[in-house]
Amino acid sequence: MSMNSPQAMLDAYWMPFTANRQFKAAPRLLVQASGMFYRSDDGREILDGTAGLWCVNAGHGREEIAAAVGNQLRELDYAPSFQMGHPLAFEISERLADLAPGELGRVFLTGSGSESVDTALKIALAYQRSIGQGTRTRLIGRERGYHGVGFGGISVGGILNNRRAFPSLPGTDHLRHTHDLARNAFSESLPVHGEELADDLERLVQLHGAETIAAVIVEPVAGSTGVLLPPKGYLERLRNIATRHGILLIFDEVITGFGRLGRPFAADYFGVVPDIMTVAKGLTNGAVPMGAVLATHAVHDALMHGAESAIELFHGYTYSGHPVACAAALATLDIYARENLLTRAGDLAGTWEMAIGELRAAPHVIDIRTIGLVAGIELAPRDGAPGARAHDIFVDCFQRGLLTRVTGDIIALSPPLIIDPELISTMVSMLGDALARAD
Repeated sequence: MSMNSPQAMLDAYWMPFTANRQFKAAPRLLVQASGMFYRSDDGREILDGTAGLWCVNAGHGREEIAAAVGNQLRELDYAPSFQMGHPLAFEISERLADLAPGELGRVFLTGSGSESVDTALKIALAYQRSIGQGTRTRLIGRERGYHGVGFGGISVGGILNNRRAFPSLPGTDHLRHTHDLARNAFSESLPVHGEELADDLERLVQLHGAETIAAVIVEPVAGSTGVLLPPKGYLERLRNIATRHGILLIFDEVITGFGRLGRPFAADYFGVVPDIMTVAKGLTNGAVPMGAVLATHAVHDALMHGAESAIELFHGYTYSGHPVACAAALATLDIYARENLLTRAGDLAGTWEMAIGELRAAPHVIDIRTIGLVAGIELAPRDGAPGARAHDIFVDCFQRGLLTRVTGDIIALSPPLIIDPELISTMVSMLGDALARAD
């Protein structure tokens, strides 16, 4: 095959979370983006129903971010973060601390959500050791949870295909997931049934002993496994159990952070403050890779002892606090503040819920879940072919001008927060047409 042929040009790139051979036989390529729309390589407009990959909260092509990144590249393109610093890393950390709920006032900067999760788990272990609880080495996740693809993240995560091919860290365990179609299908707002599932943490305490458990990590809303909402009272109950047993509670807000639910963070939305919180994605509007871990003063200060010349946490990344990422993040937070995007999803939530609810009567739909500007539309699987129907609908939507996200037999929507009611209606109509065409 000629190296100049269209097919050969695709061969070198080993794509993540993609059926590579299937994709390269019929590629879907995006070449430009502005506002609410992508443009494909064949010149079609594609309405972005997923904010890229849950990250472009302020819409595409924001000139303010581009200018900030360009200026920063010219002024200071890179600075080491080990034993050195630059002003923007301290400025973005202060901005995040001011935005965060409760006492989450200490910020460790990373390069992604996966890095944030592994960092949070390390901080939890270091904290327990620092307060004399060195036997607390066990980490608890939840079934159907997604916490990135580091070995720590897949170990506490609960997506089977992410775990089967790789070994997990020893000493991890999992709460049961909260998805209950039999009792909670087509719930309005949060599911009514399932608060008692938080008691799984009590069960694991009885099984392993509280003295062995360092932390429990959950997504307040599980995004990557299909927009699984917490039952009413579940997060509050989990918070209380963790506190009672000296277990740190970690919220993975890589998806829910920065306005997705109509508040700055899901912790604000649910009124439950964790001890540690991970963020990424919307932090820079997806423009430059960046993440962060927010910890309470108590967690941070527990490590600040011993000789002042001693390193308190033996952890970090080459790109922690990268100056260009910091510039992008600061410009992004300015946009969020100026355009009230951290609360806009709350203003649109009623319109969004009503519009998505129109799909209840569409073929194959067995459940609909919405919160803020997120929706999960669950489909009945084809006999013997789980996930095939949703994937076909995803491809059909793309070909006709709508980008959706698919996970198993669930179609997920999470558009940029700049969306308006007219485009919400357009999105729902396009998806409804695709459902009607599907077999």
